Amino acid sequence: MSLKIHIDDSAPPYEQVRAQISEQARSGALPTGYRLPTVRGLAESLGLAVNTVAKAYRALETDGVIETRGRNGTFVAAAGPAATREASTAAQAYADRARRLGLDHDEALATVRDALRAAYGTD
Repeated sequence: MSLKIHIDDSAPPYEQVRAQISEQARSGALPTGYRLPTVRGLAESLGLAVNTVAKAYRALETDGVIETRGRNGTFVAAAGPAATREASTAAQAYADRARRLGLDHDEALATVRDALRAAYGTD
């Protein structure tokens, strides 16, 4: 696993850790079942505070990218079908909510595009 924190980056360090681990898991560079370093170990190797790495791990676990198995450690979670199903469920809930709010198709889609640009940091 290779992570680099850029101090001059506008993204906070925990978000850089979260984004890099998430991308490496998504690309397969970190395979399913790969055991991640401990929070303390990763913080030490990156020169970050333990709480910074812990915050990134919590966000990754919430996103379903990693899973903690108690004292056994933290591992890259299975992605793919489960992640796709969860995203599909969230998309359906959004579509239902947007329709109830009176947004038309184009307005709802523009809102999603804005949210995706913000989440993925693209233009």
